[in-house]
Amino acid sequence: MEDPKKLEEGLAKHSQPITEEPTNSPQGMKEGGGGHGHELKGIVKEELENKEEEQQPLVKQKAKRIATLDAFRGLTIVLMILVDDGGGAYARIDHSPWNGCTLADFVMPFFLFIVGVAIALALKRIPKVSYAIRKVILRTLKLLFWGVLLQGGYSHAPDDLSYGVDMKHIRWFGILQRIALVYFIVALIEILTTKLRPATLNPAGKFSIFTAYKWQWLGGFIAFVIYTVTTYSLYVPDWSFVVVDQDGKRQQFTVKCGMRGHLGPACNAVGHVDREVWGINHLYQYPVWQRSKACTFSSPNSGPFRDDAASWCHAPFEPEGLLSSVSAIMSGTIGIHYGHVLIHFKGHAERLKQWLSMGFGFLILAIILHFTDAIPINKQLYSFSYVCFTAGAAGIVFSAFYILIDVWGYRMPFLFLEWIGMNAMLIFVMGAQGIFAGFINGWYYENPDKTLVHWIQKHVFFDVWKSERVGTLLYVIFAEITFWAVVAGVLHRLGIYWKL
Repeated sequence: MEDPKKLEEGLAKHSQPITEEPTNSPQGMKEGGGGHGHELKGIVKEELENKEEEQQPLVKQKAKRIATLDAFRGLTIVLMILVDDGGGAYARIDHSPWNGCTLADFVMPFFLFIVGVAIALALKRIPKVSYAIRKVILRTLKLLFWGVLLQGGYSHAPDDLSYGVDMKHIRWFGILQRIALVYFIVALIEILTTKLRPATLNPAGKFSIFTAYKWQWLGGFIAFVIYTVTTYSLYVPDWSFVVVDQDGKRQQFTVKCGMRGHLGPACNAVGHVDREVWGINHLYQYPVWQRSKACTFSSPNSGPFRDDAASWCHAPFEPEGLLSSVSAIMSGTIGIHYGHVLIHFKGHAERLKQWLSMGFGFLILAIILHFTDAIPINKQLYSFSYVCFTAGAAGIVFSAFYILIDVWGYRMPFLFLEWIGMNAMLIFVMGAQGIFAGFINGWYYENPDKTLVHWIQKHVFFDVWKSERVGTLLYVIFAEITFWAVVAGVLHRLGIYWKL
């Protein structure tokens, strides 16, 4: 029987019920002997069996985990560690400075996609609506708390051993906060519409899966409308900001806008909403647009600003902002649809038909929108084409994992991803956010530059390979990803899981 600790919305896995055959022979009863005809004996036996079936308590069904969910979640964590810690050496896998999509740009929508899938599976049976709502609210608050703590500026791990944040500059939004918002909206719609959808689908209806969950799609459509109308109709005025350099010198910049519907870095509605709601001092201070050609000659790598760099190059920008998070609800909506398909379609072929057709459809739509310049693929704005492109990719990767792991049974090569996926929150905090590495760096010799982490990086990877770029990549693969895969495997064997 599967440990109930492993079952949770958003950062957990799913159990698929397997029907057990009922027992045919009553406990403690023996068949009648001679003197009774076969017909009478059969009638008596049937009555006894029926009576016992009525009195026997329901047996809890066995559970079979869908391993693809864990593997996909683990893959997302691995990608996050790879691009966060290896992107500095290989800018091509780091976030795109503006339009376009790189490896790093798949991480956030992959998270939201699998959150949606998990919500559908975790909430497919809701005994009590009020209890489910309280549980969703509590988990949302936990995600918000950890998000502000880890990415608000309080933690400076792993290299800076100080901690604390000036409340005038705390960052209110981040990765976990966006996940919390999407999780809350998508899960709430799922709970409140549980009595409005059929228990089974019409097998003859090609679109019955969509009509059965029309309220979920309506929620995604409303998010699309709010985002699109705001993005293209909101007036963005001129705006100013102050930059303080290392010497304490203050310099004021002004960005000229006075327009609507702009999709560039300077005057888009996404940044304007965040500046008005949070305040410019509470936004992310190192946006990826600093690596664009308009800002540095080192593009797409980081480098010093050009002498003629645009004023907005020096400005902060929130990549997980409020308006773009409204658009991100669509990623969760698509994910929950994949979960609904998993619930209602029992055959592998039918599931894959539904998943792959939608995945390739989204990819084709996104490519058309991007290359016709109608709606460029842009992670920072979380554009509609970006939603379609990344959701399509997520659906195809999820389907490929499902074929390899759950259909063909090639589970062994992906076990490390399953283990990481089972303890996604733990590895996100300790590994992806550098808390564990920061703890190790706290035990230094003579000065904070002489730590075990730095020694391993320099002597085991950089010096051996005579290349800081190659050494950085190998360090991330072996000293971080492989290390956390082993830790996750040990914790799985011990039955230890951290959930919110």
